[in-house]
Amino acid sequence: MSSSIRRLVAAASAIISMVGLTACSHGSNSSSAPKTNAAGGSCSSVVKSARAAVDKASAKDTPWAGPTTGPAAVSGKSIVYVAADMTNPGVAGAASGVTAAAKAIGWRVRVIDGKGTPAGTQSAFSQALALRPDGIMIGGFDPNSTSAQVAQANQANIPLVGWQALATPGPSTSPKLFSNVTTKVADVAKITADWIIAESNGTAGVVVFTDKSIPFAAGKSAMIEKELKTCSSIKLLSTQNIPLADVSNRMPAAVSSLVSKYGQKWNYSTAINDVYFENAAAPLRAAGVKAGDIVNIGAGDGDTSALQRIRSGNYQAASVPSPLVSEGWQMIDEMNRALNNAPASGYVPAVHVSTKANLGPANSWNPSGYEAAYKKIWKR
Repeated sequence: MSSSIRRLVAAASAIISMVGLTACSHGSNSSSAPKTNAAGGSCSSVVKSARAAVDKASAKDTPWAGPTTGPAAVSGKSIVYVAADMTNPGVAGAASGVTAAAKAIGWRVRVIDGKGTPAGTQSAFSQALALRPDGIMIGGFDPNSTSAQVAQANQANIPLVGWQALATPGPSTSPKLFSNVTTKVADVAKITADWIIAESNGTAGVVVFTDKSIPFAAGKSAMIEKELKTCSSIKLLSTQNIPLADVSNRMPAAVSSLVSKYGQKWNYSTAINDVYFENAAAPLRAAGVKAGDIVNIGAGDGDTSALQRIRSGNYQAASVPSPLVSEGWQMIDEMNRALNNAPASGYVPAVHVSTKANLGPANSWNPSGYEAAYKKIWKR
C-alpha cells in the first residue's frame, strides 16, 4: 500500500544550493528527469551501491519464482474479498486477480467495498461475516482496525488471508491471519530510496508523501527516509501526511504550497502509493512545473494508471509495483492451503522497478508463468 530525514552535511548543502538542484542530470531510466551535477553528491559509494541494486531490480523479464507444489483445489468454496477502498487502484488490482483466480479454481467470490473509511470497512467486514463464507480476504487495511470482526472470524474458524494488511508477509498470530500476501516493505522502501539516490547522483531534494494513519504505510515511508539518510548529500525537504482517502482533495493545495515554499530545490518525490501522483499532475502543471522538473517515483502499487503515466512521461518516472494480479492468485492459493489444513506457501514476491525503459506492452507488472503454475498446483 508511510517520517523525517533532516540531517545534511553542511558542505554538501552549500554546494547544492550554489549549483541549484534542477541543474542536475539524471540517470538513464527516465528521459524526463532533471540533470545531475556530474560531480555528484558527497556519497559516491552509496550512489554506486544504489545503482547496482536498481539495475538488478529493473530487469525486464522476471520468471515465476513462487510455489510449484501444494494441495489440489477444494471444490465449491465461497470467498469474500473485503476491500479497503475500490477506488484505490492497488486494492482494485488485487481484487481483479482474486476474481480471475477464483474463476480458475472454481470458487465463488464477492467483493465488498469499505469505501475508504474505518466505519465503512467495519461495516463491509460485518457484511462478509453475515454471508458465512468459507474464507475472507482483507484487502489493503489494518486488521486491527476491524478487531471485533477479526475475532468473530477466528471464533467461527473462517480463515483470513490479507493483502498488504500487515507490514510483514506470511502468517500472523496477532492479529490471526493464515497469511498476509505482500512484498517485503523494507525491500520496497530500500529500492525506492536507492532509485532516487542513483537517479539524482546523490543530489536530490525530496518530498515524501505518506499516510500515517496506516501503520503499514507509515512504516514504509519511515524506511524510505532512513535509507535516504545513507547519502548525506540528499536533502529531505518535507514529509507530507495526507491520508489515502483524502488524496484527491488535499494534494492540489499541498503541491501548490510545496512549489511556493521550495521552488527549484524540490526536484524529487516519492509516495507510499502511486495514487498521490495521479493527483499531483494538475497542480504541478498549474504551478508552471514541467514534467521532469520534479521526478516522481511511487513506492507502490504500480497500477494501470501509474504505468500509463510512466510510459507517457506524465509527472511520474518510476514505480515499485506490486504484482497485483499474481498476488490476487496467491491469495486464492493461500486460502486453498488454509482450507486443506496445509501450511502457508511462504512465497514473497521480489521487488521490481518499472520505468519507461523497461515497460512492456501490458499496463500491469507480474512475473511470467504464475497462472500456469497455480493451475498445475490446483489440478485445474
